[in-house]
Amino acid sequence: MDTSYEETKHFEMNKNYEEIKNLIESKGKFGSLPGCEISKRILEQLGHPEGGLPLIHVAGTNGKGSVSAFLCSILKEAGLKVGMFTSPHLVDFRERIQINRELISKEDFTRLGKWLLKQDFGIKPAMSDYCLAMALLYFKEQKCDAVILETGLGGKLDSTNAAGIPVVSVITKIGLDHMAILGDTLEKIAGEKAGIIKTGTRLVCESQEPEVEAVFYQKAQEVHVKSIQIIEQNEIMIKDQQSFSAYGYEDLTLKMLGLHQFENATAAILAAEAFWEEMQEEYTAESRYKLELAVRKGLEQAEWA
Repeated sequence: MDTSYEETKHFEMNKNYEEIKNLIESKGKFGSLPGCEISKRILEQLGHPEGGLPLIHVAGTNGKGSVSAFLCSILKEAGLKVGMFTSPHLVDFRERIQINRELISKEDFTRLGKWLLKQDFGIKPAMSDYCLAMALLYFKEQKCDAVILETGLGGKLDSTNAAGIPVVSVITKIGLDHMAILGDTLEKIAGEKAGIIKTGTRLVCESQEPEVEAVFYQKAQEVHVKSIQIIEQNEIMIKDQQSFSAYGYEDLTLKMLGLHQFENATAAILAAEAFWEEMQEEYTAESRYKLELAVRKGLEQAEWA
């Protein structure tokens, strides 16, 4: 039986996608310059695709993916078009770039990836630099109302830190991770994660060890953030395995299981509130009520593998 045109087209698309994905993956974890310098240069040469995109930057050791998923779901329910950049992926490489939890299409991934690989940036980008550039180009093309950027490693040196000043910065639980790169104490690791705290942002942090909290407060004061809110455990009232109340929200329900998800969800609530307030021309009772409904429905529907 002859292969149909559509089957041939589909086969060629998958083949092209796999080739581009493999080429990007082959670039490795580290480029020719330290930290986020490569992404800074790339974004500058691309005309700053991040410009005009309202950003929420998420860093931390544990819970980044869950907080990002909660946030995306809440803001989507509030009527926004939400881009989300995460790493690593679990099954499909395209998980790294999503809009309203829909993966970037293979066609768009291939088109943007092929174009980026042809560019001569005068430096050697790493895989993360290509992925970030692709994500921001895609989010700009698709006119996203909000973009959630999850750090891959650390904060200060992560490629996502090249994307400018976020509307809101979120830092989840800090623990001992990547100690060979980030440092061998909680204070040193917190110092690296605090690299996403910038002048003019609003900062939301999960509860931390005292020495970590001190690092974040000091950095926030140094750069003059607009506000800082660190979650207090006594503000979270757990009802059962899937429901809780926090910060004025009563009887919220989660699909995701685990006691740690209650604080992750609370961080997402506070970040969504901060973002919503910043993006509203007038923060009215009506807009507040719209967000409250979005929080409730968004948390109920949020999933993260």
